[in-house]
Amino acid sequence: MAAPAAALAVPPSILDTDLYKLSMQQAVLKAFPDVNAVYRFTNRTRTTLFSRQCAERFRTAVSHFAFLALTPEERTWLAKECPFLDPAYLDYLEAFRFKPEQVDIRFEPSEGDPSRGQIQIDVEGPWVETIMWEVPLMACLSETYFQTVDTDWAYDGQEERAYKKGQTLLSAGSTFSEFGTRRRRSFRTQEIVVQALAKAAKDAEGASNGGKLAGTSNVHLARLNGLAPIGTIAHEWFMGVAALTGYENANGRALDIWERIYQSRTALIALTDTFTTEAFFKDFSADPERAARWTGLRQDSGDPFEFGPRVKRLYEGLGIDPATKLLVFSDSLSTEKALKLRKQCTELGLPIVSFGIGTHFTNDFTTVSSGGKEPSKALNIVIKLREVDGKPCIKLSDDLKKTTGDRETVDRVLGMYGLPKE
Repeated sequence: MAAPAAALAVPPSILDTDLYKLSMQQAVLKAFPDVNAVYRFTNRTRTTLFSRQCAERFRTAVSHFAFLALTPEERTWLAKECPFLDPAYLDYLEAFRFKPEQVDIRFEPSEGDPSRGQIQIDVEGPWVETIMWEVPLMACLSETYFQTVDTDWAYDGQEERAYKKGQTLLSAGSTFSEFGTRRRRSFRTQEIVVQALAKAAKDAEGASNGGKLAGTSNVHLARLNGLAPIGTIAHEWFMGVAALTGYENANGRALDIWERIYQSRTALIALTDTFTTEAFFKDFSADPERAARWTGLRQDSGDPFEFGPRVKRLYEGLGIDPATKLLVFSDSLSTEKALKLRKQCTELGLPIVSFGIGTHFTNDFTTVSSGGKEPSKALNIVIKLREVDGKPCIKLSDDLKKTTGDRETVDRVLGMYGLPKE
């Protein structure tokens, strides 16, 4: 296939985002409609430089987000496929428009080379509005970078590669979802991947091994390909609730507010590592009835092979059969790692396991110049909630490299939770 197209990396639909953005926007609309928020971009690999051209092209693309709007056909589909999104929220989403003036994009040139440097991004405005920027901004920046800075790649073999990965997972009896919107190489890449995975799943129909493509986190591609849109809760929900209401028992309070909003209308799957899994388990185990009501837990940092045994001990200590609870793994997964984790969980007596696989699906490329022998590395970028109503938001994580936020607040919360300071 030819080199990547030069069109601006503007999402083709307002639904070209991850499902949890819609579910969290609805939750914020109901629980915190008047809160102001600030989000900030971080390039985790500082040796990766952007070009001035990339920054300008990215800024131009973002200005076009203002034209995105929910169509009547998309609303009808959402009402049918996502009944937990109520009519009042769909009215809000139908009227919602991105406001590019909420996004401040700055290019900071490197010393000695004004054409290369870092991009700084801050997003500020009502939380219920700004919550929608993170995923499409990251996808847009990644695609723009690979249009303008790193062009040593091609689409050749993407369909076959994705099909083979899907085939491997399905034949091993694994349940998995495509989670690759935020760090995709391009929209076209994710489109190819989702279509190839859907074909692999169709070709595997009737097999007795239990493998399943559960769906995709990308709502737009789910609609176009007849797949289920998949999503749970992101870190920013816990971060925002904690900053607004206090860090004592913050995990439990965030879960309770979420449950009041959604009740049994959707699967209740808790993200465990916002303030470390250890802190989460303390809050979670404080209410065994709530732990029994929630469908399962999602692992997103730290050693995933320690997670299953810990979860099993947690549920058994609460008198809950761990075999009835869902475990979702979503941190830097590859096909091989997912298969190893599934094998471990099966041996532990934890049969209900699913995998959310992102970058491994949508940014798995090699360089053209090496004849396909060397990997073409994905960007390692994040956009995190920085503050709400002027109160700093933090994320501790089970991976110290992922700790973000105000240092004083981080140290205070580490002490409050009895965790060692870095």
